[in-house]
Amino acid sequence: MTLSDAGKLGTEHMVSETSDLHRVIVVGGGAGGLELVTRLGNKLGRYKRADVTLVDKCRAHLWKPLLHEIGAGSMDLGVHEIDYLAQAHWHHFRYRIGELMGLDRRARAVHLAAHVDDEGQLVTPPRSFHYDTLVIAIGSQCNDFGTPGVRKHALSLDTPLEAKRFHSRLVNAYIRGHAQSTPLRPEQLQVAIIGAGATGTELAAELHYTTRQVVAYGLDRIDSKRDIRINLIEAADRILPALPERLSNSAAALLKDLGVRVCASSKVAEVATNGVKLASGEFIPAELVVWAAGVKAPDVLKDLDGLETNRLNQLVVTSTLQATRDENIFVIGDCAACAWDGKPGQNVPPRAQAAHQQATHAFKQVKRRLAGQSLAPWHYRDFGSLVSLGEYSTVGSLMGGLMGRSLWIEGLFARLMYRSLYKMHEFALHGPTKVTLDTLARLITRRTEPHVKLH
Repeated sequence: MTLSDAGKLGTEHMVSETSDLHRVIVVGGGAGGLELVTRLGNKLGRYKRADVTLVDKCRAHLWKPLLHEIGAGSMDLGVHEIDYLAQAHWHHFRYRIGELMGLDRRARAVHLAAHVDDEGQLVTPPRSFHYDTLVIAIGSQCNDFGTPGVRKHALSLDTPLEAKRFHSRLVNAYIRGHAQSTPLRPEQLQVAIIGAGATGTELAAELHYTTRQVVAYGLDRIDSKRDIRINLIEAADRILPALPERLSNSAAALLKDLGVRVCASSKVAEVATNGVKLASGEFIPAELVVWAAGVKAPDVLKDLDGLETNRLNQLVVTSTLQATRDENIFVIGDCAACAWDGKPGQNVPPRAQAAHQQATHAFKQVKRRLAGQSLAPWHYRDFGSLVSLGEYSTVGSLMGGLMGRSLWIEGLFARLMYRSLYKMHEFALHGPTKVTLDTLARLITRRTEPHVKLH
């Protein structure tokens, strides 16, 4: 889409928030985007050194690694989401609602789709905003690889709204099963999770705990051991294939002890209304199917005014995090295809730690651009991976441990390290005082509330 195309929508929809300042627009308020725009607002917007704007199609932010906990019901979305308007007010940047639908690189303008509410009412018309520096940070989504039935019958956990929808359907399924007078159907109270990476494995462990908690709150006609089953399906030969085999085996053993059925080397052929058909011909009954296998960048990036992309729709960037075909555009987070130093042919993996590091570097790059200085290359530091198995355990590896080797960790120490990642994100957004007070408040209120969300 070009500016002339947008003009056909009506000149009143062409927005140019004029400013003599350098205009920085960050599209996407995820882990990297919100950290970046907050820091830009604090250091540049506050002192009128730049005009900083965040664009996102949602009204609030939630750290994406928490979505499986929202879906399972072990975390309340309302407690942890961050309102973009409030964050913008407190940290000296603008927030504009809208979904990226096009780009005009010659005119340096981003085009946003109209925003419509749940009742179909128009909130904002299609609009365009001009930039001097653009940062694209719109993250990633599940990749169904064209598997039949996924879009129609499976749920994903890409957004807080999808996680809430899954949790609501989960609770409804248990209430329905408790209330009905007829025997349970084969697929009832069965959950199939497709993809045993970090998200799928963490969700399986969380569901084992929260489903039993839900049943304990008066749904006594359901036998949690007999009636509830969680199936974790993975095409690779083991779960958590990105982690060392020792930790993968440890996690698999724990899940099996909990009663979770782990199906490795199992490729999904089709998702049906009542379960999952494997390539082997086996059929796994399931009332709820969650697709957590593979990621790709949103389709809008496929042809974004000629910017270079890879097969996963990610925008290809240089070592300075700039788009290969436009020096005015930076790309960070899961939607960036950034070469991994020292690992030929591999890109930096889509992890929260990568987004955090890129946001920190992108902030310095914008400052260098404003000062007319040359840009510096970014180097990814891999601090390892941690996977939380809910209330039961945490496993992972820390890179660069003793004697320069990776350090395998499990149990309480690993769990504390896992929680510290979220605290680092909160510190970047709010600072130490607010985070400390919020943490204390959550500890107090958690003692007076159910440990799972029941609606």
